[in-house]
Amino acid sequence: MIVHTSLDSFPELSYSVVTSGTFDGVHRGHQKILERLTEVARTHNGQSVLLTYWPHPRTVVSNDSQNLRLLTTLDEKIALLEQAGVDHLVVIPFTRSFSQLTSEEFIQSILIDKIRAKKLVIGYDHRFGRDREGGFDYIQKHQAEYGFEVEEIPRQDVDAVGVSSSKIRYALADGQVQTTVKFLGRPYNLNGTVVKGRQLGRTIGFPTANLQVDDANKLIPANGVYAVEVLYKGQTFGGMTNIGFRPTVAGTHQTIETYIFDFDKDIYGEHISLLFREFIRYEQKFSGLPALIEQLGKDQAQARLLLGL
Repeated sequence: MIVHTSLDSFPELSYSVVTSGTFDGVHRGHQKILERLTEVARTHNGQSVLLTYWPHPRTVVSNDSQNLRLLTTLDEKIALLEQAGVDHLVVIPFTRSFSQLTSEEFIQSILIDKIRAKKLVIGYDHRFGRDREGGFDYIQKHQAEYGFEVEEIPRQDVDAVGVSSSKIRYALADGQVQTTVKFLGRPYNLNGTVVKGRQLGRTIGFPTANLQVDDANKLIPANGVYAVEVLYKGQTFGGMTNIGFRPTVAGTHQTIETYIFDFDKDIYGEHISLLFREFIRYEQKFSGLPALIEQLGKDQAQARLLLGL
């Protein structure tokens, strides 16, 4: 996949099949669109083109921009789209001035002048342009004069999947990581660097890797304990992750701490990925360290069972 950060030098393709959107999460609904996009491109011996926007449009134009957390960082989204077989990814800087483009200006200046689209594939009820004024009906009515065809993914295909980025965000906010596996087609993940914390875990027999996520806008699942898989240098380990404020030991800020099973390496400064497999329990305050240690032992046993270890 070729990633373009500017449209000024976009190559002329023999047959460009285009879709556009934020594609946050690259969930199963998005995957339906990508499957059709790449299928049409292959049928016409052409190439697939995906236009996406960064930062997320809601962080630029919405009043709740401070509350929006993303399912995928830009790097994660790029990797997932490459796995999906997209040929060309165009990352368009989303600014207030860009948000003011009318649908007609978007079609003419980007789809026609820059991309030279031959076919546009969009999801059901996809909207674009200022105030989301453009859509399938409008393009279909004018496709002859535009010189490209438009195809909309049928509503029944979208409804069959029953997924949206918002639904996934709500599920994660409630710790429902199994639901997100169903919606995403894969476990939800957090990527980041292992940093030093208070190092209390090692004093009670549960040394943990304290994760600093790569992007502050990445959505963190609900506070609680999870069974996870840990990816480190091409290897996969089982583990349990606690997200929260550690009330039993008077924690003052949220941390993401993972006890990696059967692992004893010093990995400070190293990059790891957490794949959230199962929710075990919500965070709670215990009467003291003995009660906490007892519960951590139970959590470990349950996590190992859930992970088949």
